[in-house]
Amino acid sequence: MAEEQDDHDKSEDPTQKRLDDALERGDVAKSQEVSTWFIVAGGTLVLITFSGGMGSSLQATLAGLIANSYRVRADGYGLTLLATQISKEVLAALAIPLLLLALAALVGNIIQHRLVWSTESLKPKFSKISPIAGLGRLFSKQAIANFVKGLLKLGIIGAAITLVLWPERDRLEGMVRTDPAALFALSKSLSLQMLGAVVALLALIAGADFLFQYRQWYQKQKMSMREMKEEFKQTEGDPAIKARIRRIRETKMRSRMMAAVPSATVIITNPTHFAVALKYERGDSAPVCVAKGMDAIALKMREVAKDHNVPIVENPPLARTLHATVQIDQEIPPEHYKAVAEVIGYVMRLRQGVSRH
Repeated sequence: MAEEQDDHDKSEDPTQKRLDDALERGDVAKSQEVSTWFIVAGGTLVLITFSGGMGSSLQATLAGLIANSYRVRADGYGLTLLATQISKEVLAALAIPLLLLALAALVGNIIQHRLVWSTESLKPKFSKISPIAGLGRLFSKQAIANFVKGLLKLGIIGAAITLVLWPERDRLEGMVRTDPAALFALSKSLSLQMLGAVVALLALIAGADFLFQYRQWYQKQKMSMREMKEEFKQTEGDPAIKARIRRIRETKMRSRMMAAVPSATVIITNPTHFAVALKYERGDSAPVCVAKGMDAIALKMREVAKDHNVPIVENPPLARTLHATVQIDQEIPPEHYKAVAEVIGYVMRLRQGVSRH
C-alpha cells in the first residue's frame, strides 16, 4: 500500500535521465496545433508566392487540352497517355509548393523537440487492437478534452471567417455574374483575407496549446521518491553495495599499509591520534609515505612498528601536516623536506649509535 501511494504521489521534478528516456521512447511534448499552424501558414505563403505561376501553368494545360480535344484518342492507350501527360504537368506545377508544405510540416515538429528515432511505437501491443482499450481511449478525459477543444477552435475560426466575409457579402452575391477572367483575382483576394485571419488565430491557439501540452507532458514525467531512489540505484549503484565495496577497499588498503610498516624508516606520531610511516633509502629523491592513519589505525601502526623495531618519533605538528597533505605511495612535498630530514637524520644517528654499541 505504501509503494502504491508513493507511485501516485509523483511530486518530484523529473531528472535529466528520466527526460532522456522519455525522448528515446518517442514520448515528447507535442502540440498538433503547432504543426497545423505551420502547414496553414506554409499554404498561405505558397498561395501568395506561387498561385499566379501555378494558375498560369494549369490554365495552359487545360486550355491546350480543350483546344485539341478532337485529337485525343478515346481508346485505352490514348486515355492512358493523356492521363500520364496531364499528371506530369500538374506535378511539375505543384512540385515546389508541395515540397514547401512538406518542409513546413517537418519544421512544425522539429521546432517542438529534436528529431526522435524510436521504434517503441512500432512494437506490437495488445492495447492497440483491443476493443475495450479502444473504447477507453475514445471516451477518455483526453479524448473529451480534444473534442471540446476542436469545437471551440471551429467556433473561433468560423467566427473570424464570418467577420472577414460579412462585409464582402454583396461582392460574394455578385460573383455569379462576374467575368471568369476577374473571378480568379477576386477569389485569391478573399482567400488571402480569410487565411490571414485563420493564421493569426491559429498562432494564438498553437502557442496556448503547446504550453498546455508541455505542462501535461512534464507533469506526466514527474517522479515519486521511490522512482528517484530506483533511478539512483541504477545510475549510481546500490548504496549498500557501494558501502560494502568501500569497506572492502579500506580493508585491503589497511592490510597493505600494515604490511608496509615494517619496512618504514620512521613512524611520525601525534602521539595518539595520527601516525605517518615514511620510508627513505640513500639515493631516493625524497621520503615516501608508505602508510598513514588515525586513531585505531594509528595505534595498530605503532604496535606493528614496535614489533619490528621501527623507530617512532613524536612530532604532533609534522604528523598532522603530513597526514593531511601526503597520500599513500607519494613523496612528501618539498616544503616539508627540512622537518622530515631532521627526523630521519635523528633516526639514522640513533641507529648508528646503537650499532656502535
